[in-house]
Amino acid sequence: MAGIGQTLLLVSLCGTCTFLTSISLSAIATNGAMKGGGPYYLIGRALGPEVGVSIGLCFFLGNAVAGALYVLGAVETFLKAVPAAGIFREAATHVNGTAVTQPIESPSSHDLQIYGIVVTILLCFIVFGGVKMINRVAPAFLIPVLFSVICIFLGIFVARKDHPTEGITGLNSQTFRDNWSSDYQKTNNAGIPQTDGSVTWDFNSLVGLFFPAVTGIMAGSNRSSSLKDTQRSIPVGTLAATLATTCLYFISLVLFGSVASREKLLTDRLLTATVAWPFPSLIKIGIILSTMGAALQSLTGAPRLLAAIANDDILPILNYFKAADGGEPHVATLFTAFLCIGCVIIGNLDLITPTVTMFFLLCYTGVNLSCFLLDLLDAPSWRPRWKFHHWSMSLVGALLCIVIMFLISWSFTVVSLALASLIYKYVSIKGKAGDWGDGFKSAYFQLALRSLRSLGASQVHPKNWYPIPLIFCRPWGKLPENVPCHPKLADFANCMKKKGRGMSIFVSILDGDYHERAEDAKTACKQLSTYIDYKNCEGVAEIVVAPNMSEGFRGIIQTMGLGNLKPNIVVMRYPEIWRRENLTEIPATFVGIINDCIVANKAVVIVKGLDEWPNEYQRQYGTIDLYWIVRDGGLMLLLSQLLLTKASFENCKIQVFCIAEDDGDAEGLKADVKKFLYDLRMQAEVFVITMKWDAQVDGGGGSPQDESSEAFTSAQQRIDDYLTQMKVRAQKEGTPLMADGKSVVVNEKQVEKFLYTTLKLNSIILRYSRMAAVVLVSLPPPPLSHPAYFYMEYMDLLLENVPRILIVRGYRRDVVTLFT
Repeated sequence: MAGIGQTLLLVSLCGTCTFLTSISLSAIATNGAMKGGGPYYLIGRALGPEVGVSIGLCFFLGNAVAGALYVLGAVETFLKAVPAAGIFREAATHVNGTAVTQPIESPSSHDLQIYGIVVTILLCFIVFGGVKMINRVAPAFLIPVLFSVICIFLGIFVARKDHPTEGITGLNSQTFRDNWSSDYQKTNNAGIPQTDGSVTWDFNSLVGLFFPAVTGIMAGSNRSSSLKDTQRSIPVGTLAATLATTCLYFISLVLFGSVASREKLLTDRLLTATVAWPFPSLIKIGIILSTMGAALQSLTGAPRLLAAIANDDILPILNYFKAADGGEPHVATLFTAFLCIGCVIIGNLDLITPTVTMFFLLCYTGVNLSCFLLDLLDAPSWRPRWKFHHWSMSLVGALLCIVIMFLISWSFTVVSLALASLIYKYVSIKGKAGDWGDGFKSAYFQLALRSLRSLGASQVHPKNWYPIPLIFCRPWGKLPENVPCHPKLADFANCMKKKGRGMSIFVSILDGDYHERAEDAKTACKQLSTYIDYKNCEGVAEIVVAPNMSEGFRGIIQTMGLGNLKPNIVVMRYPEIWRRENLTEIPATFVGIINDCIVANKAVVIVKGLDEWPNEYQRQYGTIDLYWIVRDGGLMLLLSQLLLTKASFENCKIQVFCIAEDDGDAEGLKADVKKFLYDLRMQAEVFVITMKWDAQVDGGGGSPQDESSEAFTSAQQRIDDYLTQMKVRAQKEGTPLMADGKSVVVNEKQVEKFLYTTLKLNSIILRYSRMAAVVLVSLPPPPLSHPAYFYMEYMDLLLENVPRILIVRGYRRDVVTLFT
């Protein structure tokens, strides 16, 4: 139907596809030892277990269905050679409406089904005998086929124009010219031309019909577990077979196009036997044995492929098909036989061939993409012995496979891709994680390196700014055993990401000597990583060994991260237990950490009330209140917006409180803040509170609530006691005032002013935000000349009776922008 010209194009297209795939297969197969599973093993190790299993299972189905295709081919030839064996006989007496002198026998679909089932069962008995049995019977299939090919070529060359068989012209240039162009026709289901036939043929459908003739290139790699030297056998055997068969196809199509008329080519179902000399009957035996040999290869390779997938223990559902090393996959063979018999029962070659073709092409695409990826990345481990390859050839091979798939049938292509995608999704959800060092890991590494280089060391634009929190896991208190991080810290880290995008770095510090505690650090890091995964928080874990917490944190803050991919926000828990448990070392450590963050230009978020922080299932109602006191680059505003993106806070509203020193400034300040928030695309209600920072609280109308006043008096008393102890110690030792290992200058009026300021702010928070879901307030920097103990007293007073609060300090840059 296609004519010599289009058939040359057809064979060239399919041959090029398999040749490029063979080169890619040779390159991957020679890049190290290869276990069982053939192309599945190669694709899985190159593209990852999910892709490997999805394509591997499709390739297994392709091999199982191909077995049915070859069985039906053998049975059809047998019934054509021995018409008397047919139980349900069919014959065509007309071709395109014209009566023929001799009826054209065509096998009945019922005969194909009955004989096909019998042949499949017989072949399964041979397969159950194992590789040794298959190797023994292989010559019996091969030798008659070789003799058949010789007889066919001899018959073509000795055929003459006066040959008694009608339609055989002998090698003739006129016949060649007559058969050069195409003549597509309709046929019935048996392939006999009929004007009202149910099957319409064109070039695309012939690609689907012919492609199974070039799908044998994986036969050797499918039996990789049985090969003595895979790195030599697979490239040599596959490429030699590909070139030999492609050349044979080219020679055959030219010779057959020159030896018989088009009508003879269309109607003679066994033209090869008609022209063969001197033993025409040998051709029928050769066809039957060659197709049965191909079916045997399919029934041998498919179970081993399925067993290899099962043995990798990725999908628990495939555990039934596991086979011991060196053992025969009997259960997988039985399952393959049932699939093959099911396809034989369909009994229609034209329906089966496109299905086979799609699965094989999908596998070829996977092999080419694997080689393309590995060759393009060129990782140090990529050192194949086969040197005649290039990533461009693999890419062309993959694209050619996809083109052929769509040429044959876009609907079959979509179905096969959908099936592979479903298997991929199923493996991703149900499969066990396996790290095979696949090419995607290498690609991610290369992409990360390029991204880091492209980010450079310059400041990130506010539009591209992402929070990268450094979560300080070491709690100010004790946690249950085997819990390396406060559970709510991971929940809070997720609240700082929009739709889960972003990265958190969880760090913890082990006290001691690095040489002594290096193994402890590795164990702790693994435990912390496991816990982060358990909490579904995207992040990495780091454990640092240091003599104490202060030195460890200082090392972390200086060295953590690469380029612009450094943590920009330090997140930690507020040490609420420091006074309750009389932990006198906490103030100096806490203040030291804040000062280190200021020097390193890192933002700080301190969480008070962490134990009550909601998880994703605990819905919050009310407001998120911001006390915007100092300019922080918009970090507090951004955090409030990020909180709203979480299910737990999505029902809350934002309120912004600003402090004005004069009533006259209040309206102008409110208008400015509203305009600023509008330009930032942020929905919030604005309140302006008038308060003079310098005025002291007296006993009149400006006095704070009783609970704050009591806390203020207690804090003032403790500071006075601490100051007295410092003075006594200094007089006794004859030194200036010392605190936290350094000299300090205490201005008592300034201390009192700090206390009054924090008291006022605490009173305002309690007055307006007692029922808020969460409060955000600016973090005051530690005064340089004040002891750390004093700063802790200021902070305690600021946070008194506020159940859940975030103390936020931005850094010297904007994290939000007005501009698009």
